[in-house]
Amino acid sequence: MHAVVLAAGRGTRLKPLTDGRSKAMLPVAGQPMIARVLEMLSHGGVGRFVVVVHPDDAPLIELLGGSEWASRVDLAYQVRREGMAAALQCAVPFIQASGDGEFLLAACDNLYPEGHVSALMAYRRFHALDAALTFLQVSREQIPTLAVVAMDGQLVTSIVEKPRPEDAPSDLGVPSLYALSNRILRHLPHVPVSSRGEREFPDVLRLAIEAGDRVGGLTVSQRMTLTRPADLLALNIDRLRADSAAVGIDIAFPEDVVIHHPVRVESGAEIGRGCQLGPDVYVETGGRIGPGARVRRTVILRGAAIPAGASVEDTVVSGTG
Repeated sequence: MHAVVLAAGRGTRLKPLTDGRSKAMLPVAGQPMIARVLEMLSHGGVGRFVVVVHPDDAPLIELLGGSEWASRVDLAYQVRREGMAAALQCAVPFIQASGDGEFLLAACDNLYPEGHVSALMAYRRFHALDAALTFLQVSREQIPTLAVVAMDGQLVTSIVEKPRPEDAPSDLGVPSLYALSNRILRHLPHVPVSSRGEREFPDVLRLAIEAGDRVGGLTVSQRMTLTRPADLLALNIDRLRADSAAVGIDIAFPEDVVIHHPVRVESGAEIGRGCQLGPDVYVETGGRIGPGARVRRTVILRGAAIPAGASVEDTVVSGTG
């Protein structure tokens, strides 16, 4: 089974965290976000990946070409960032060459509960769907951030991209994880350019529904997304609490430092005397904490420095990028 992972976006809503690296390369408890997504998909039964990247994202390209994922990843290049449907089109030659007849489509900025990936693939096959969407029940405030569907029994009858709350056909939003038949690909050339100058994937699904394709979905209880700086903090806290392998301190530190786990401090970071760290603290290589500082529920990125004696909590501290 192949998965296409879309990772060519800039991550502009994450600025200033993405001033020096892409969203896919932001760290989540010691691993880039893209690695967390590949890990989730792999645990769900995916054997190979096509990752769509921008050719200027050298750190991401280098990571995927030289890491444990290298033998399982093909790279497709999206030179112009013109939307999700355009990104998927870049991966079509790899999908067709695989001979699988089906594939997963995922974004590089969403994590789902364990078991959802395999359940979504099984649901598509069992119900003979051309597309199985992930559904997420959303609040009125969240509706303008997602595509929203109308249903008739188990099938989707329409899909609206980011409607106003009063225009939404339901409270079922569609985050970016889909199990798809290759039949869906025939609609890609017909996707129009939106008012935002992009070719949107919900328009692929709209064309599929109009052509009589079977489109359904499976509801997930939650998802974690990386869209804004606060999301990076939430993702790190979640992984530190859930993944014991992510916890650890890779540097020598003064004896009077007090650690309240879960905490991860990478090699190349610095911790001053008399600090109190944790719980829920991640310090990336190049992060520095001054003497006597108290840090809780915080991500400290490379190049960032916490002043001596400061009290910091519930934040992401960025440095030079």
